[in-house]
Amino acid sequence: MQSNSKVLSGLMGACVGDALGVPVEFTSRAERMRSPVTGMTGYGTYNLPPGTWSDDSSLMFCLAESMCEGFSLEAIARSFCRWYRENYWTPHGYVFNIGNTTREAILNLERGVPLLQAGGRSEKSNGNGSLMRILPLAYYYQTLDFSELIERTHQVSCLTHAHLRSQIACGIYISIAVNLLQGASPKEAYIQGIKNIAKIYSQAPYISELSHFKNILNAQVYTLKLEEIKSSGYVIHTLEASLWCFLNASSYSEAVLKAVNLGEDTDTTAAVTGGLAGIYWGIEGIPQEWIEVIARKDDIIDLAARLENAIFKTNSANRLLY
Repeated sequence: MQSNSKVLSGLMGACVGDALGVPVEFTSRAERMRSPVTGMTGYGTYNLPPGTWSDDSSLMFCLAESMCEGFSLEAIARSFCRWYRENYWTPHGYVFNIGNTTREAILNLERGVPLLQAGGRSEKSNGNGSLMRILPLAYYYQTLDFSELIERTHQVSCLTHAHLRSQIACGIYISIAVNLLQGASPKEAYIQGIKNIAKIYSQAPYISELSHFKNILNAQVYTLKLEEIKSSGYVIHTLEASLWCFLNASSYSEAVLKAVNLGEDTDTTAAVTGGLAGIYWGIEGIPQEWIEVIARKDDIIDLAARLENAIFKTNSANRLLY
């Protein structure tokens, strides 16, 4: 494995976090406090072996795979449909979980609904199903203007989650990830990330949604008390919880185990946390014994290498133009 690959460390970081959370998904925080997760386990909620990742990583890998050939919403949408119908990018050859909003959006895509209209637009459609998969877009920060990168982030969210709140959550996450990729510390990346994105979200139509993000946009989310952090599948809860875990940790393992032990939507909270933590602490910061049991580990390493190569080619082509 390439120890300096931020693509690999982000993708693997998200996937390992996901796999840590899968066996205890839907368990309560009280249960996790009585019996905290301390390492990679298996079976549990879905009766699947250690190292099994969920739809969170599957759809992230679908997005990353599509991006190896350039940016195409049509290709990304096809890959999501292939995952659902053909078990594409599943850990063991079958789909074992899917969110209701994502399922409905995939059915819309299959019916030929226009791509940017397929995702749920109601307030009740603000689950974390687009946030959990969005990380690969951050790697194109050197290729695109920031505003264009965020616009593409919004478009990819809209394939399944088209409400402005879900789009904004994805945009904030990508903005913070970009600053980590540029070498910032966690708190610097968080503070600069929300400053950068505020230039976009301080105007219509986004401004009407900003009150929902006050704990994040006031640059103080890491000061919240544990009891103020919720870990349901609501996109705001997931973003707040993930940032809180990441910003209050001193290692990859501490960050993702904090996330899992919040209970409820354990796999997604840990996946979203793990993407940022993987970028910052690197592949060498992820416990090797956790990586070793990850389903399709070699396929993930190969995917990261192909995405990194595609990004390098795009950056090189852009440099030749100027």
